[in-house]
This record gives sequence, C-alpha cells and structure tokens, in this order.
Amino acid sequence: MKRLFEIFENPEPSKDIIITEIERREFLKLGLLITGVFAGGSILTVSSIVDRASAATKMFAEEHPYKPHYSMLIKQNLCIDCELCMEACVNTNDVPNYGFRTRILERTHEPGIERKTEFIPILCNQCNQPPCVTACPTKATYKDKTNGIVRMDSYKCIGCKTCMTACLYNARYFNESRRAVDKCDFCFEARLSKGEENVACSVACPAGVRIFGDLADKSSEVFRTIHNLEKTVWVQRPETGAKPNVFYVKV
Repeated sequence: MKRLFEIFENPEPSKDIIITEIERREFLKLGLLITGVFAGGSILTVSSIVDRASAATKMFAEEHPYKPHYSMLIKQNLCIDCELCMEACVNTNDVPNYGFRTRILERTHEPGIERKTEFIPILCNQCNQPPCVTACPTKATYKDKTNGIVRMDSYKCIGCKTCMTACLYNARYFNESRRAVDKCDFCFEARLSKGEENVACSVACPAGVRIFGDLADKSSEVFRTIHNLEKTVWVQRPETGAKPNVFYVKV
C-alpha cells in the first residue's frame, strides 16, 4: 500500500511508473485501461476499452446494476471559472453561504516561459465503493440501490462528521441549520425525483463543461465518450479503489 501512494504522489511524471496487475484488473472491471500519469502524477489517465470487444464492461454492468446509472463527464479544459454552476447549485439545493456541493479548483502551471491556469470542477464522485458509506455509524449516508447516487438521510445523521473525514474528495460539509452533513446528490431531491432529466450545474454551464448522463445507456454522451478509444479519460484518485462515477476529459 505504501508503494502505491509513492507512485501516485510522484512529482516527476516523466519517470517510468510500474502499475501492478492487480491495479490494472481493478480498472478492467470498469471497462477502462490504464495509460499513464497526468498532471504531475497525481491523477491517473485511463482509456476506454471498446465495448463490443470487452468482457470487462459486462463485468462492470453486472457488478453495479444501476438503471439508470447516473454519472457525469467533465470537459475540464472548457471550464472558464464563471461559477454559474456553483450559483445554480446553491439556488437549487438551498445551500448556505458557508457550504458547498460543488466547487472549482484552480491550478497554475508554468511550462517554460508560458504561464497557464486551468480550472477543475469537483463534486461528490458518487463512488461505486464509497468509503463515506462504510464509515457512517448510523447509515445516514447510503448508496441508492436503484441509481447508484450516494445520498444522505439527514434524520439519521448524528453530526459525527466521520463521513467527511472518510470522503476522498473533500466533497461534504456540515449544514448547521439541519445539524447534518450535506453533499451533492446529483440534484436528486430537487430535480430528478420531480421528473427533471438534468442537474442544475449542467443546465447552467454556458460552456458545456458538465455532461450529466446515464452510464447504463449506450446512446448517452457519457457512455460514448468513456468508451471512445480516441479519447483519454481519467478519474480523480483512482488508486483508492473507490471507483468514481465522475469522469474527466479534455476536448
């Protein structure tokens, strides 16, 4: 385990990185193929295996039979940091001014004499193996068995914040008025459960950065992009084995 963290924290992506067969098999279960290290070694890039030729995709579907299997594709390089997605999230989900359900991180690179800034939208990754669910002593946070969304039952939450500590993406906050932890639920309570087909942040984005979709639907843009051999798709912190359902790509 110590060696794994040394690999993914390697600040020199040009170095040869050896990925074990166990790690590769874990990603094969998702129908994804490890291809290298991205952004200083902190994020692993993965490329899709063609669906019709991959038994791994079938394994993924059998292991996580959510229908719909809600996911999000983030076209990272299109983000302009306008924060309209964050504003829409706050208004739609009644998020207090000290809280958040989604944020935009900023990272600056200086390759040579050129200074480059990129923006990285982040939110709950709705993991297939969510450590927050395992950590919660009251089962207030749970994996929806129908659609795979990691949801919160605020009435069961005792405010111990154990799930906040367990979250790999720092995607939770404590709502003081509710006296419970809150997080992104893909607008399930506010929109999806009421018949809407898209999430607020995706609707509000003027640059088409956030693509919400159904990973179980082969016609969806999320599915088609992830399974496109010409695209390099990655997830945040894959080394943890949480198996996120938020994917990143550059177009």
